[in-house]
Amino acid sequence: MPVDAAHALLAWYDAHARALPWRAPPGTSAPDPYRVWLSEIMLQQTTVAAVGPYFAKFTRAWPTVADLAAADEAELMAAWAGLGYYARARNLIACARAVMADHGGRFPDSEEGLRALPGIGAYTAAAIAAIAFGRRAVVVDANVERVVTRLFACGEPLPNARPRIRELTDSITPDARAGDFAQAMMDLGATVCTVRNPRCGSCPLGAGCEARAEGNAEAYPVKPPRKAKPRRKGIAYWLESDGAVLLVRRPGKGMLGGMRALPGGAWGDAADATPPLDADWRPIGTVEHVFTHFALSLDVMATHLPGRPIEGEWWPVDRIGEAGLPTLYARAATLGRASQEMLAL
Repeated sequence: MPVDAAHALLAWYDAHARALPWRAPPGTSAPDPYRVWLSEIMLQQTTVAAVGPYFAKFTRAWPTVADLAAADEAELMAAWAGLGYYARARNLIACARAVMADHGGRFPDSEEGLRALPGIGAYTAAAIAAIAFGRRAVVVDANVERVVTRLFACGEPLPNARPRIRELTDSITPDARAGDFAQAMMDLGATVCTVRNPRCGSCPLGAGCEARAEGNAEAYPVKPPRKAKPRRKGIAYWLESDGAVLLVRRPGKGMLGGMRALPGGAWGDAADATPPLDADWRPIGTVEHVFTHFALSLDVMATHLPGRPIEGEWWPVDRIGEAGLPTLYARAATLGRASQEMLAL
């Protein structure tokens, strides 16, 4: 390990930091805590590339935590559509409201205070405390795990290795420039110490990296055997009438909670759901979607009837992209939009 890993890494970061819209340049004053918090929530299990457009959209619509706290929840959920892990969006507005109601519109500046807020766990609290407030905090995401396990050749498999990884990260985390150090570790993992084909010759920590000395960097971190995900089935109904399609709002809790969707029942071992009305329903395709804990096969059934035969939210088909449908139902809607021609055959 380098004699002073933090010094070497910060020098590298000063020259190679990624320019991201939620960041302050290296060595400057801490950025707006609201923007740091918003970006960290969006970045949970989501790539930087995917988050960029959503971050821009949210900061235009709700530039401050007060604006977000006052947002219409349905509008916010629609704006989040496509980013996935929708519990984050529900926690987002709950957290903004808690900051306004309990903290006078200011985010707490300690890990303990941050963790008491909705949707903020140990990693996110540490990241916000370090990046937004300059607190010394041990920040460990997937990129940092990879860097640290390689740096120290930590061979214990995940997830059991995580307490040891945190100890090792703590051992090289400096008191000064804690936020820059955390972001430098993330950048190193994202751009140099990558999952495959790491660029060890360009790494500021390479001279002291134990995995590099072994010639086996890609072996770290050690992961347990991957388990097959269970598969569930479901049905969605595309009911089109007079240029509009019937949409429903999913229950507030659970998968895709609070989002607009096509009518359909629960997902289970068999595709079984009661249609919104009796009609000549015909299959038009199946959408395959993978969630964190299971894979889903969603059969899409369609019919076209005149006169909007039941009450509900009828959304113009030619503006379905504006409905804020989550990815699963947006893909089902793509099948639905083509169903007119299919059903005429």
